[in-house]
Amino acid sequence: MMDINNNNNKELEIINLSKKYGNKVIFNNLNIQIPKGKSIGIMGPSGTGKSVLLKCILGLTDYEGKILYKGTLLDKRNRKDLYNQSGMLFQNGALFDSLNVWQNITFKLINAGFFYSTVNCLLVAKKMLNQVELGDDILQNMPSELSGGMQKRVALARAIVNSPNILFFDEPTTGLDPLTAKSINNLIFKLTKNNVTSLIISHDPISIQKICDEVIFLIDGIIEWQGNIKEMSASKHKMLKDYLNSKN
Repeated sequence: MMDINNNNNKELEIINLSKKYGNKVIFNNLNIQIPKGKSIGIMGPSGTGKSVLLKCILGLTDYEGKILYKGTLLDKRNRKDLYNQSGMLFQNGALFDSLNVWQNITFKLINAGFFYSTVNCLLVAKKMLNQVELGDDILQNMPSELSGGMQKRVALARAIVNSPNILFFDEPTTGLDPLTAKSINNLIFKLTKNNVTSLIISHDPISIQKICDEVIFLIDGIIEWQGNIKEMSASKHKMLKDYLNSKN
């Protein structure tokens, strides 16, 4: 078993993270380290703090404790470095309804202040669509004209457009039928095997087993178990076994 919390080659480090909403404690001194080039899954039932953890990392909610990216403490001033070097696949795709496919895919590049002509944007978008196994015939389509699976692929193309060092996935297969979910899992697996660090938030063991190298099993904001995929399948940890059995 690789000890995630003792790896010296850290891409992301969470130190004594605490978060609560009102009187409800989400985390209390949570510590996690994400090794460079590894795919780490945060798995657990709904309401256990998985998505809140991602919001803390991205600076979308306040928290107590420290979050370091490549050894540098993240705050309001330097979180832009993480933003510029990362990609995010939101739970529901979160495409901009008013932008067509190529505009959605290249939005981050344009918004970052880089000068891209329409021709260059179209070329970049075509390349990204090819990587997510979609044809360029949908470049001018609006999100409402796409199926759920196609929207997810376009959102994934947008997430990788800046060749990110780290990718974040929030419930990547939620709302998809089993066949489409399987194809998205396969695609994410392929895209994250090129020394890209990734953090996958999911309640679905199938996604975790397909995509991840290591798993952190979270219950009520507490790490109940962690290890690699092979160890997870063979584990006799009661809470983990009960959770996996409930998903079969």
